[in-house]
Amino acid sequence: MEEIHIGHIIQSELRRQGRSVTWLARQIPCDRTNVYDIFRRDNIDVKLLLRISRILNHDFFSYLSDAL
Repeated sequence: MEEIHIGHIIQSELRRQGRSVTWLARQIPCDRTNVYDIFRRDNIDVKLLLRISRILNHDFFSYLSDAL
């Protein structure tokens, strides 16, 4: 099974959109250091992933389902 690092995928999408870590931290809301922690995670809570998906208007769940 292909290894998916969801934190790296979130970080890449944030960069692609030209948005900052500070911006995402305000949207979640959390501290910037927590956003950097999210980037290091290879797995993430479903509710948090849903929130980030909505904030960035990007379906991060598709990466997980594609790996099935």
